[in-house]
Amino acid sequence: MPVEDIKDFAQFSNVINSDTPVIIDFWAPWCGPCKIISPIFEKFAEKPENAGLKFYKLDTEENERAMEEAGVRVMPSFMVFQKGNKIGESAGALPAPLAALITKHGKVGGAAEAPAAAPAAEATAAPAAPAAAAASTEAPAAPAAEKL
Repeated sequence: MPVEDIKDFAQFSNVINSDTPVIIDFWAPWCGPCKIISPIFEKFAEKPENAGLKFYKLDTEENERAMEEAGVRVMPSFMVFQKGNKIGESAGALPAPLAALITKHGKVGGAAEAPAAAPAAEATAAPAAPAAAAASTEAPAAPAAEKL
């Protein structure tokens, strides 16, 4: 299924109130990371296992009201809506969190995507864990030095 452009606020309102979950790529023409992740977003839209989601793009320069209504603070931002409620989001040009978001809400055969997305998400989290461990290792060392 191709990615559709949202042209105005009225269309945005109709899209987010859909009974079917929709994912919207909030982007801007000046945003380099938006241009990098866009082809990846489009490939996700073409996969049959993601047919449970409808895919849309919204140019925030052309639709500031929709951007404000959605609460976009970072670009690119990917938000999933259903029946007027935001039910998921991912910010930044990172394929693994985007894949996890799509898998979670795509439903139709989404389990096929889950194993690939989960390790990638864990790999993203793994570097943060050693950094946190290093910080916690240093913190106890300082009080021990103060006790002496």
